[in-house]
Amino acid sequence: MSACVFMHRPDSIYEDSPAEQYQFPKQYLGRAVGCVGDWVVYLAPTKVEGPRGYFAIARVARIIPDPKAPGMHRAIIEPGSYLEFSSVVPFRDEAGLPVERGLLNEEGRVSGRAQAAVRPISAADFDRIVARGLEDPQPLLPREGALPPGMDDVVPAPMFEQERLRVQRLASRAVRDRVFRRIVLRAYGERCAVTGLKLINGGGRAEVNAAHIRPVEANGPDCVANGIALSGTAHWMFDRGLISLEDDLRILVSRQANDRDAIAGFLNRSGFADAPARVAERPHPTFLRWHRENCFKS
Repeated sequence: MSACVFMHRPDSIYEDSPAEQYQFPKQYLGRAVGCVGDWVVYLAPTKVEGPRGYFAIARVARIIPDPKAPGMHRAIIEPGSYLEFSSVVPFRDEAGLPVERGLLNEEGRVSGRAQAAVRPISAADFDRIVARGLEDPQPLLPREGALPPGMDDVVPAPMFEQERLRVQRLASRAVRDRVFRRIVLRAYGERCAVTGLKLINGGGRAEVNAAHIRPVEANGPDCVANGIALSGTAHWMFDRGLISLEDDLRILVSRQANDRDAIAGFLNRSGFADAPARVAERPHPTFLRWHRENCFKS
């Protein structure tokens, strides 16, 4: 097994859903098979709209022939393994060098391998990218379980020990919750989406939660499109199915609620949840539909 880079464009012609599957042509099959059971890091190329660079990680469960497209294959992502970075990691670092050092040729220039949509990546390069992507210079939560800020200076452990530690770090709920909270609150400006409230405590910390729309326990991914910023009371109602959202973010109030008028008065007067400015960060209809069908008490 070896970690890989999967290049992904938001406007891709392939049927990609990074938290679920990655479609690729047969020419990359040999490389992709090598990462089954290991981690991949997603890279948005420079010539795309929006953030460019390494933006997420996931673990590949298996590779299957594409049932709909002859000559194509799909990497199936292990449920619950996808995690978006706190910050997109640029392709080049402050010194102008590629963060993915393995792309340098003998002359010290970026080789043609950088154009490959699927390519193996060394453990050192993978760890360097992950450390930068998950670092949190201004933590919104205690840094329990956080990755060390500089992994280049760590004395290497034996290979099997490195792999064990990597799996523990990237599967840690404490790490994932910290990163998920950061990306969701940043998308919503630390403001509750359904009440419009932005409450800051005496320590300067936002009193708002990052809620999963499809819960982790139901294989909901740790991505901003599966998240929504909610105040404590709104979060409680959302998790218990007393409120939900239509695809257009219209707020639904359950008929089983004991005081629907009071709940309605607590919510945005517009009747709609506030949305992040970036379309890609808004709640995805797939997750909203899951919440309506499995949580909402209509």
